[in-house]
Amino acid sequence: MDENTTSAPGQPAAPRRVPAQVAAALRLAGPREPLVDDTMFRPGPDHGPRSIIFRLQLFTAPGLRPVAVVTQALEDGPSLTNAAESYAAEVWERYCPDEAEPPLWVQRQLLGDRFGGHQEEKWELVTFAEAEPYQLRGPTWSTLTDGQLQELVVRPVDTGRGASYTPRPPVPEPELYFDIWPVRRLPRPRPFRETACMPAGAARWRRLLRQTLPTTQARPCCWYHGGDWHTVTRHAITVLHRARRDGVPAEELADHADRYARATGITPWQRQALESLFSLGNAIQPDEEGGYVNGQHRSQALMDTGVRRTVVLLQRWPPPSTEPDGSAQST
Repeated sequence: MDENTTSAPGQPAAPRRVPAQVAAALRLAGPREPLVDDTMFRPGPDHGPRSIIFRLQLFTAPGLRPVAVVTQALEDGPSLTNAAESYAAEVWERYCPDEAEPPLWVQRQLLGDRFGGHQEEKWELVTFAEAEPYQLRGPTWSTLTDGQLQELVVRPVDTGRGASYTPRPPVPEPELYFDIWPVRRLPRPRPFRETACMPAGAARWRRLLRQTLPTTQARPCCWYHGGDWHTVTRHAITVLHRARRDGVPAEELADHADRYARATGITPWQRQALESLFSLGNAIQPDEEGGYVNGQHRSQALMDTGVRRTVVLLQRWPPPSTEPDGSAQST
């Protein structure tokens, strides 16, 4: 999360401090030319019309590290964040296999009308803790401004999905809503990151032990264990109760939570964690098959610290319409 310096009342706002990862990337800035602009880039195996796609713009120059700029709309499939390591590794292997390091990976999720307010579309620089030929691990995300991206490649970058982008045909969507669940009801996580502190998910005995002996102590091993989830989930439940009282729809809850966080004055980590619980793109969302759409690393952290209740994102499909004779008609 970006850090901000503070100013005394009545004084001009202090400049925003550039995150270390962004500062390091900008030291690699230089004029690059577009090598690839694929508006329908499809990583991995082709699983048909619902496979993930995104726009890939790859900028290169002799002696400079390539820069991959990827852009995705919500209807393009699973989020870029879900598998940033594999997507970046595939672009590295496919387009610049002779480079000693992977391309600098810059991503943007186009949110459309489903988000608002502070959930504005933003560039994110993804850096990896470990990199070996075509295998990446330990991603972290830092916000990158439009100006910083242009400074990095020394040229304007198109921020949209591209003129040749063909949106997928709309499909019926379920209604999304937030609810409060006991943590013990969550599916068993199977984290694919942070293997040092999340080696094999949370066994049942481990869940029960932490429910009996909860802890609020932060751990330095990763972001997920880096703060007090007990406080965050208490705030989340309060936000959800107030939202229900005021009739706030699910797509506006991230804004609602952000206003609450600003008024409450919680820590930056707690604010980021609270926002993640109400983001339609990142909320803890169990799927219908006993796994997760999103959120298994946070679920593991909740279990590891003994949190008892949390907010989850669920979906319900509208009932089929009926014909005058009473027979069901699919929508």
